[in-house]
Amino acid sequence: MRAGFWEYSSPYFFTRGVKLDRNNIFFILPVAVFLESFTFSADAQAGSVLPTETAAFKQMLEPAPDAHSVIYEVKPGDNLTVIAKKNRVTAEMIQRVNHLSGDRIRPGKKLKIPAYKFSAVVDKSLNTLVLKGDEEILKTYVVATGKGNSTPAGVFKITDKLVNPAWYKVGAVVPNNSPANELGSRWMGISAKSYGIHGTIHPETLGGQVTAGCVRMSNEDVEELYSYLIPGAEVTIVD
Repeated sequence: MRAGFWEYSSPYFFTRGVKLDRNNIFFILPVAVFLESFTFSADAQAGSVLPTETAAFKQMLEPAPDAHSVIYEVKPGDNLTVIAKKNRVTAEMIQRVNHLSGDRIRPGKKLKIPAYKFSAVVDKSLNTLVLKGDEEILKTYVVATGKGNSTPAGVFKITDKLVNPAWYKVGAVVPNNSPANELGSRWMGISAKSYGIHGTIHPETLGGQVTAGCVRMSNEDVEELYSYLIPGAEVTIVD
């Protein structure tokens, strides 16, 4: 570890060119201990990497039924879209929860379907988005929000959802396959006009207030969130 002027390697302490002896030990050790404490704290903060999953989120992805899920037996003529509509969830979520590699299902197969009412809470001061099931916190993601506090605060609804969206910027339309498309792989519009939650081609900006007002996530995270939030899902944005 390097901490300013001092360096040490437990169990021996040393300074640059200064030998530890009975004349300086009482000065060096307290400072070294303080520097270690300070650096450890900073390292611990840096190591607290989002997203973080709660036990409830992990349980939701386990095959065993639980208090927040129902078991649906596939009927002849069913497909994931039909089953999703019946249960007011997304087909993508059914795939994720049941670890399905494709969309083919056979009659008689039993599927676990979470019964949560999913919602999201964005905290602009922390640049985080929390996925909630009913009132239970399931997962916390790091996001980017609007520069100059431009992301609107309030309670909104998901209004529209797009996979690989085109980006309609002032004076141009950037197609979904363009490397310059800043919306990334998913778009979820909210009931504040022109604002939404989307992916990014700039993941290094996550954690800051840098956008034109939308909530920006990594593509991996926004694809996961996309699978849980349906049109009409509540999105609360707080200062």
